[in-house]
Amino acid sequence: MVLQCDWACASAAAQAEPASSGAIDVQAALLPLAARGASPAASLAAQAAVNGSANSVYATGPVTQGDVAELTRLIQGASLNELRTTYNGGYGASLFFYPRELTYYVALFQDKHFWRVIKLQDDARAEEIYGSFARQTQQLADVEIRRAKLQAQKSYIERMIGLSEDRAKRLQADLNVARDQQAKVSEYQREAQGDALALRDEKDKARAQLRQLQQQIQQLQQQTEAGLPAARE
Repeated sequence: MVLQCDWACASAAAQAEPASSGAIDVQAALLPLAARGASPAASLAAQAAVNGSANSVYATGPVTQGDVAELTRLIQGASLNELRTTYNGGYGASLFFYPRELTYYVALFQDKHFWRVIKLQDDARAEEIYGSFARQTQQLADVEIRRAKLQAQKSYIERMIGLSEDRAKRLQADLNVARDQQAKVSEYQREAQGDALALRDEKDKARAQLRQLQQQIQQLQQQTEAGLPAARE
């Protein structure tokens, strides 16, 4: 049974095919995959690829069609077995088999655009070339992957800076509140200390006045009792 070719690779082939009489019709290239009923999810994905690629613009003019165009036609006709596919970042390598002619196609692509296509009938050589292409995708993607990691790290650091700035603002606000409250507490303490000193002075004055009144009362009591018999003990 002929396996359904990966729709993403089909999209890559359709987008990269040279045209002899105008722009490549990507929608026409992908519709056989999108319309096939083997997998509803795959059909939806393929149709999405068609819709996403319908407005792409390609170079026009007379171009000699080679293995890329041939591979594209075979993908359109759903005549290939997709044996292997490797992705590294935006780069990929695929190994296809055309059972009718016992032919292998090894493809190297970037962002789903075919870059190189090698056609041959030696299965061992096809595997060897596929392995070489797969290793190339790893090497080619190193910079892209490193850039993605650095971008993620940069975004993380920027987010941490934002969080730190927000935290610093909150702490500064708390510190301002604490300083204001400390000033109020200090003022209250000064006022309370002043009140305490004033109250102590008033207390001392009141105590002195009380002693004076007590002495006056005692004197008046003695005057009142003058000439009276002394109290018996």
